[in-house]
Amino acid sequence: MKSTPKQPALPGELTRTARKDTVHALRTILQSLTEVKIVQNSYIPFHAPSIGEEEIAAVEKVLRSGWLTTGPVAHEFENEFARYIGCKHALAVNSGTSALQLALDAIGLKSDDEVLVPTNTFTATAEVVTYFGAKPVLCDSIAGGFNIDCSDAEKRITARTKAIIPVHIGGEPCDMEAIQSLAVRHNLHVIEDAAHALPASFLGRRIGTISDFTAFSFYATKTITTGEGGMLTTNDDAYAERAAMMRLHGIGNNDAWKRYTRAGSWEYRVVEAGYKFNLPDILAALGLAQLRKCETFFEQRRFIAELYRSKLADVEELELPPAGGPDSQHAWHLFMIRIRPDLLGLDRGSFIEQLREAGVGTSVHFIPLHRHPYYQRTYGARPDDFPNAEDAYSRCISLPIYPGLAEHDANRVVHIVAETTRKHRKTKEFVS
Repeated sequence: MKSTPKQPALPGELTRTARKDTVHALRTILQSLTEVKIVQNSYIPFHAPSIGEEEIAAVEKVLRSGWLTTGPVAHEFENEFARYIGCKHALAVNSGTSALQLALDAIGLKSDDEVLVPTNTFTATAEVVTYFGAKPVLCDSIAGGFNIDCSDAEKRITARTKAIIPVHIGGEPCDMEAIQSLAVRHNLHVIEDAAHALPASFLGRRIGTISDFTAFSFYATKTITTGEGGMLTTNDDAYAERAAMMRLHGIGNNDAWKRYTRAGSWEYRVVEAGYKFNLPDILAALGLAQLRKCETFFEQRRFIAELYRSKLADVEELELPPAGGPDSQHAWHLFMIRIRPDLLGLDRGSFIEQLREAGVGTSVHFIPLHRHPYYQRTYGARPDDFPNAEDAYSRCISLPIYPGLAEHDANRVVHIVAETTRKHRKTKEFVS
């Protein structure tokens, strides 16, 4: 008697055995992330992911469903994110960089257009501009701060300037009032890079609801994570329709992912030469679980920020980050101190090395774009053109701040930073 031949799995599906093996492998990986323990006198890493049983269960459920790529879970993630932010449209994508690229595509960026970009940012903010043959125009930071300086940006506007991309560095909201005013005066599109800014707000408005577009990142170190991923928000129906089409190969039907389901159709139409930017359900499941903890994560980071601010406030050799105005909310993705070399006997690099040797991991945000070979070679960027960003870069250090950082370890960070300062201060007095 002949056995019935086994039907091949549809795209996005796994066989029962493959699902079992994959579930086991993924569970092992995710479980290892929950076991990142920071014990007394151990090295305190700059960042550790906050992954719990909810995330593991959510990902496992998707794996057991047999549908792995973009589908109903990604759609649910979009809906919940839009409700949380308070925007009309939220489009899940595979990175914050992709979100920025879709926004620039939607505004019709063309070759030889120019886009204002802060020099103090990660390269993704500027590199997406070059994908269209357009020019990123680097702008200085505000004096004594990290975010873009609108007055400097205005001086760099030309007849070819099409948009401005403000970046909320570390989760501190930019002055969106000044940026919107600048945009109105010069007929510019505003695309916010909010990779650090979930959940942040400016004058009572949640970041993600203010401008033409806002791009969020869910990279592994961000305030919520999908491992790799992002979200693009907008309140404009036409922009949302364009971005939704372009993120999946330019296929006209926004529900093109359904074509392998009972509700779908085999027929599809390619309207434009689009991109492959969709977010799979596996990662969306992780994002959903993380989003539901977003407020809790925020409160935990804010507690650490307030602890740092209160206990380092009297160390005159350090400048602490601003906490934001009474009507604005800092997301506290980063806690960025600035040393005062005039009061210390060592530079920023040496200070970081001292912290590392004492058991504290740190980072620097960012090496400004004008310091990188590509931007120097291609656009003639020079340090002298960006004095405020140069000053911030030469003095800034990002300290650990994440939900899994225990209070006693946050206090250890404070002690080690203060002790390092005491050992190397040029003056003899020390305020404990």
